[in-house]
Amino acid sequence: MTFSQLILSQFADPFRIVLLAGLVYTMFRTRAQTGLLIPLAAGVVFVAVIIPSTLGAQLPVPFWQQVAAGLVSNTVLVGVILGIWEAIRRMRG
Repeated sequence: MTFSQLILSQFADPFRIVLLAGLVYTMFRTRAQTGLLIPLAAGVVFVAVIIPSTLGAQLPVPFWQQVAAGLVSNTVLVGVILGIWEAIRRMRG
């Protein structure tokens, strides 16, 4: 499996998407106490490491490549989720 195939497979992972959506939701609820950047970055790294740690034995790809691909895909997915969140917020007024 190539690195790009690994990233594309992670984009379609519903467990990853739900975890990151929950991360963004929690980040917005607690932004007054914790800020925005550090909790978001920590959550992206956490999800990138925890999924291959628990489910990674199914893939014939080294752990570090799974984590690196997870960091890339998580960053893109969080950007998309934040964009959707901002669009919804602006439409509500």
